[in-house]
Amino acid sequence: MQAGNVHYRRSVDLPETIAIFPLTGALLLPGGQLPLNIFEPRYLEMFDDALSGDRLIGIIQPRLDHAGKTEKRAVDSLSGVGCMGRITSFSETGDGRYIVSLTGVCRFRLDDEMRTRKAYRSAHVTPFLNDLSDDSEAGSVDRRGLIESFKAYLEANELDADWDSVERASDSTLVNCLSMISPFGPAEKQALLEAPDLKSRAETLIAITEFALANDGDDVPSTIQ
Repeated sequence: MQAGNVHYRRSVDLPETIAIFPLTGALLLPGGQLPLNIFEPRYLEMFDDALSGDRLIGIIQPRLDHAGKTEKRAVDSLSGVGCMGRITSFSETGDGRYIVSLTGVCRFRLDDEMRTRKAYRSAHVTPFLNDLSDDSEAGSVDRRGLIESFKAYLEANELDADWDSVERASDSTLVNCLSMISPFGPAEKQALLEAPDLKSRAETLIAITEFALANDGDDVPSTIQ
């Protein structure tokens, strides 16, 4: 897996501990791009530290049954699986914010949270090493079924996409990018993240999309970023 200028191929290329950024509704997958607008002091500190180190940040959702509750610095307040991302784009706005882009490297399982003096959270993690193999499951995805179901969903909600780019994308890029831009909720995003392999993720996305179509696309935003 390549992210920016760095190749990640083996477990030794990845850290055993990582700063974690809890973010509801966010989905980062290997090879995907996640733009972020950073303004809270603790996360500005996190990105300062990451930029001076390995440039890796762990994106993870709070546990769904903790939504709306006061944040606890405890591992049981977070979902069990997140995704490491490398900072591949960074700019300062002049008003105290950072505009950054993370490129997904691999998913990780959250083991236990570390006690530190930092304002942000860090944890011991176990990387999903299979994510480091590029296009290892090419040809296993129901590509046509995925495109047709997603196109039907977009048309039903008067949305559009760059279909020329979609058709040219590799299987892994197609599945992961459609999963990331899909306008579904935190539970669906977590299900897509935790799918065991690319084929399962594609099948999960098709099922979620068809369910949304059957329910007339309730609670769907009017645009896709």
